Amino acid sequence: MRITMPTAVIEGTQLTVMPFRADAVIGTMSVPTLVQLVPSPRREEDTKSLKAASGAVRRHAELRALVQRALKSTQKGKNVGSYAEYIADGVNGELGAGWSTPPITFWHAGPLAALSDELLPGTGLRTLTIAPGTSVVAIDGETQTTAWHELYDDPERFGLTYAELAQVRVPFELYVDLSVADARQIFYDRNVQGVAVAKNLAMSMDQRDFATRLAHRVAEAVKVDIDGRLVPFTKFVNATKRQVGKAEPEVVTLSAMRALVITAVYGKGGLSRSAETVHEDELPLATTAEQVEQHVVPVLARLIAEHAAQFLSRSALTAPAVLAGLGIAVHHTTPWADPSNAMSANELDRLLAGIRWEREARYWDGVAAKAGASGRLNFSGGVKDSGGRVADALLYPGTEAGRRIRGQ
Repeated sequence: MRITMPTAVIEGTQLTVMPFRADAVIGTMSVPTLVQLVPSPRREEDTKSLKAASGAVRRHAELRALVQRALKSTQKGKNVGSYAEYIADGVNGELGAGWSTPPITFWHAGPLAALSDELLPGTGLRTLTIAPGTSVVAIDGETQTTAWHELYDDPERFGLTYAELAQVRVPFELYVDLSVADARQIFYDRNVQGVAVAKNLAMSMDQRDFATRLAHRVAEAVKVDIDGRLVPFTKFVNATKRQVGKAEPEVVTLSAMRALVITAVYGKGGLSRSAETVHEDELPLATTAEQVEQHVVPVLARLIAEHAAQFLSRSALTAPAVLAGLGIAVHHTTPWADPSNAMSANELDRLLAGIRWEREARYWDGVAAKAGASGRLNFSGGVKDSGGRVADALLYPGTEAGRRIRGQ
């Protein structure tokens, strides 16, 4: 007797997707599916692990090396652990709704095993099948891919369980049957064509950052008089740009306000933290987040309200370096300041009373700005470059810089 062979059945991993061009689809997959389809990039760079791996994994590693940079001994590799912790915090609900991971860009090296007709006419939704052993490579989002592997290898270490991870959906886009050259080009385009966001601007967007939250609260605490009408100062704070244009209604950036807050909290030590995340457990010794907020917010709000005219006229006071220097001066009035340099709010007011805030070279050239050949001032030196000089000029009227900014 001869056993009849079964009719051809296409086996493999099925994904529900929507095409967005002839050779690419988008969709979501579960974490178990992700770690099954795409081997761990970290393990593929481990020579010992690779020797003991299957032929399919070794072939995948060779293909990956053609379109990806190494994880080992690079900042990319160092970021994997922190990325995994971030994802775990998001999955655990510790970050609320304010967290996100971008879709991972995969390359399916070869044709699909199968692609169905539309599941529901007019929707574009289809089912594709990836055959076992097919190489699927992350050409963008590989750090995230590696982080998912870290989580799935040992979920308990991150406060998760396999059951919780199995419920997570990972968004992806999948490019199908592209050449190595095209896959490399996508890698280049994704990593080079975009303009990197300046770190201090990115920090000003981080709502989990203590300094950013404090900067918002300071702005919200101030009302300015505009033609007899009280307007929230938040209307004059630009939260999306590094610099404010002359034609824009805002007069100061949120990143500059953040520099003011950080130096008020840390003094001169805050200059080096202007592009770093400020965590509540890193505040000055013997202080709490509540104590810092209760002191800093009203002090800075009062100073902004008293100098509203200088802010609205876009004087030197709106420059990030000048605000950072002002914050250092304010730090000396805080309860946690070094007693040898402490001063009262009245003493600070007297120091600020004679300052010439006009954007003129005779006051600010060489202190917070540089004058060009035409005499026009350029305040682009930055917080770290000029914040300390501004603070010294504010605090020590007898110095050359102190006399200069007072018009003496």
